[in-house]
Amino acid sequence: QSAKCGACGPGYATPLDAMKGKYSPREEIVYLPCIYRNTGIEKPDYLATVDVDPKSPHYCQVIHRLPMPNLKDELHHSGWNACSSCFGDATKRRNCLILPSLISSRIYVVDVGTDLRAPRIHKIVEPVELFWKCNVANPHTSHCLGSGDILISCLGDPSGNGKGGLILLDGETFEVKGNWDNGVKVPPLGYDFWYQPRHNVLMSTEWGAPKALADGFNPADIERGQYGRHINVWDWSTHTYVQAIDLGKGSIPLEIRFLHNPAAAEGFVGCALSSAVHRFYKTEKGDWAAEKVIEVPSKKVQGWLLPDMPGLITDILISLDDRFLYFSNWLHGDIRQYDISNTRKPRLVGQVFLGGSITKGGPVTVVEDKELQCQPEPLVIKGKRVPGGPQMIQLSLDGKRLYVTSSLYSGWDKQFYPDLVKEGSVMLQIDVDTEKGGLKVNKNFLVDFGKEPDGPVLAHEIRYPGGDSTSDIWI
Repeated sequence: QSAKCGACGPGYATPLDAMKGKYSPREEIVYLPCIYRNTGIEKPDYLATVDVDPKSPHYCQVIHRLPMPNLKDELHHSGWNACSSCFGDATKRRNCLILPSLISSRIYVVDVGTDLRAPRIHKIVEPVELFWKCNVANPHTSHCLGSGDILISCLGDPSGNGKGGLILLDGETFEVKGNWDNGVKVPPLGYDFWYQPRHNVLMSTEWGAPKALADGFNPADIERGQYGRHINVWDWSTHTYVQAIDLGKGSIPLEIRFLHNPAAAEGFVGCALSSAVHRFYKTEKGDWAAEKVIEVPSKKVQGWLLPDMPGLITDILISLDDRFLYFSNWLHGDIRQYDISNTRKPRLVGQVFLGGSITKGGPVTVVEDKELQCQPEPLVIKGKRVPGGPQMIQLSLDGKRLYVTSSLYSGWDKQFYPDLVKEGSVMLQIDVDTEKGGLKVNKNFLVDFGKEPDGPVLAHEIRYPGGDSTSDIWI
């Protein structure tokens, strides 16, 4: 429980309170889902608790593992049963982590309130609940609502076709209440979402059809319309799908983030394949539009799957004061920091390479590069050469530390970074200059998931017990 103000609920009154408030202590532990699907190790995925307190004797160690009771779930992203959207409700506590499984379609509800350092399973929502009650599958993003319920976006229908539906879980019983979306029209594909009640809007994005992406990426599936290109706009009060903003063929818009200020009518979305960041905003007419504000040029290469290698922007986030935007280029291997004081003209102020596909001495030769003079050096931390590229990112509340993991999704890891699957992923930490901008790898921080008891594992999204810059929504 972060707030200690009497009649308050979980979280913080405002994003700036979360960032600078006396109730926002430094993170001491983080939770990460660890995935064994596609690694050749027949063990269940688990939730790892990692000690990130530099004063602790267990610094950078996994201090607890909660195995799931099933194989091949593909745990992926997580959310809370309650967050800052419930701040005014003293009956609510942030004591359960909602953990949807991307492939099995199970949803695990994990009790972190009883013992923060040793989570336990509270409830399992079986896939048939999603299939029968809602005709959806492949749950992805989970956000808590001010009403106390939990909203979860889905990628598909039970047959593996794309379907961008959303479902509601009861915030007390965690029963599936039914579909959130109302009406016959649903986007053809789904992925991430964010909502902004003051502008009566929910925005969702599109990855791909589950049956297309289940076992790897085939560029021909883009031509077949199996991958996304739209931001989908929903009317928040009626739950109806009202507009699609086209970001271009083969763009694949993934993570979507409104500015944290709940009055803001704009935000950013990162497109994986076009490697562009678009700013979306409310127009004078009252509908929504988008403009491309950042583009990472592809590199001409030899010795790779295709002759042009995109950056592949996979995760993006915004600091709680809405000053900096961060994103990871999973293939090129860099993380970037942009000053977004002017949201229409982001300015690159920090960049650091953490592995990637174009490092020196690897199989790929860069023939033409619009940005770099030479191929980056491989990253070695504590004697370990880091495999894969930077992927999921999470920022400390004060904005000074950026945590990074390297696994995207087991089916794609296996295809693009076979070494990552053999060696296991890592978690790294980057020190952030919050005054002028700037990123620097912390050479004393390494969590090596290649050394786990059951063998190398793929660690994914990072969450702090008290909430963070990608799970809390202020209303």
